[in-house]
Amino acid sequence: FLSYIFAKIYNLMKPIFIVLLPVILFASCSKNKDECRYDPCETSAPAAEVAQLESWLASASITATKHCSGMYYVIDAPGSGGNTPAICSFVSVKYKGQLTNGTVFDQATNPVSFQLGRLIESWKKGIPLIKTGGKIKLYCPPSLAYGSQDIRDGSGNVVIPANSILIFEIELNGVF
Repeated sequence: FLSYIFAKIYNLMKPIFIVLLPVILFASCSKNKDECRYDPCETSAPAAEVAQLESWLASASITATKHCSGMYYVIDAPGSGGNTPAICSFVSVKYKGQLTNGTVFDQATNPVSFQLGRLIESWKKGIPLIKTGGKIKLYCPPSLAYGSQDIRDGSGNVVIPANSILIFEIELNGVF
């Protein structure tokens, strides 16, 4: 008797399962595509941070282009090779990070690789503006960099004070 009931249920559910299976598979595939979508203008710096950055740029006589996020940038070389990086791309870069007083807090003189989507907001927004071989300077308001927290080295010394404007010189060596 139970096998008869299970057979009836199976026969009733089979058409529903056949219709729902492609929907389930499509939904799971489209989720993966969504993970690599990124709107660089969605996250932006507060107006006060942008005004502070603009004031510093003016005092340093730097002419830069404003990004929709409030970050500023200067493309020193647009690059010509390879693909434009996307948020899910891995990028190989050389870089130098410094404070507005000129103190260098980090640099890589040999190429290092990162997944773009795991980096600070200003890098996610700025690196896709160039191609392989390109060089860009990013002028980053705090909320698009490390925000309101002190960044310390292994010894506990503050290397990036909270709410710092940061400057990055980046050379894009590869996209994969």
